[in-house]
Amino acid sequence: MLAIRMTRHGTKKRPFFHIVVADSRSPRDGRFIEKLGTYNPLLPREHATRITLDKERIAHWLKVGAQPSDRVAKFLATAELMKPRERREQTKKNQPRAKAQERMKAAAAAAEAGKEAAAS
Repeated sequence: MLAIRMTRHGTKKRPFFHIVVADSRSPRDGRFIEKLGTYNPLLPREHATRITLDKERIAHWLKVGAQPSDRVAKFLATAELMKPRERREQTKKNQPRAKAQERMKAAAAAAEAGKEAAAS
């Protein structure tokens, strides 16, 4: 399966990415088939060369069946090469587990009952 994804270049704390088409099983910075563009996150958003794309070749690889990564799909949607994907639901790892949520609801209900008792 083919993937259109980014490979990291640049030095430590100075990232620079190449947008490439590669076999999905190959390593992130490993072997790729063709370089399709670049992405420099250090440049301001409105800068002309922040993202460069070879639109003809990207259209070809999409037609062949290459699947873009989430971030690359976002770039391609901004360049109007594909429809934007719907947003993924955020993970809920930062929220308390089920029992803790039940305890919090019970504590809130008890506090509410205490306020009503104090008011009357």
